[in-house]
Amino acid sequence: MENAPIQKTFITTKQLTLVGVMTAVTCILGPFSIPLPFSPVPISFTNLAVYLTVYVLGMKFGTISFITYLLLGAVGLPVFSAFTGGIGKLAGPTGGYLIGFIFLALIAGFFIDHFAARLPYALLGMVLGTLICYFFGTTWLAHQMNLDFPAALAAGVIPYLPGDLVKIIIATLLGPKLRAATLRQ
Repeated sequence: MENAPIQKTFITTKQLTLVGVMTAVTCILGPFSIPLPFSPVPISFTNLAVYLTVYVLGMKFGTISFITYLLLGAVGLPVFSAFTGGIGKLAGPTGGYLIGFIFLALIAGFFIDHFAARLPYALLGMVLGTLICYFFGTTWLAHQMNLDFPAALAAGVIPYLPGDLVKIIIATLLGPKLRAATLRQ
């Protein structure tokens, strides 16, 4: 009897499970939001979930996890801010931020994958990813709300900077511990 060659799998059971768990974490944190009376953009915990996800899963599987979250929301599950869902949310004023989170996952995940032991680089990756997310979100918000870019920045970015900085700090404190715990065999 001849042995069949062992084929490399795309994703292990452990990785698949962690993708599911981190998608669930995003689905739990994402809907919790604090509306601001002067902006259509609420304070959301979605970016904190993305930061933690890329620490646990890295760039590739962290991005897959977030895209899975987006697809769940797009089909109508109430996983977006304020327990909303549907394609209309992606097409609405905050849709650019939701799409921008894909780039946040890619950029922050790249830095964490390549420089996980060096905290300043992980911080830099999260900040750069957040800036790109802000760019996509602000551009879309300006288009949707018929605002110029500075007005969209004032409505969709400036008020959120302190909170996002706190979320990055939380992620840099918890992320390495979560990463180490999940990498243990």
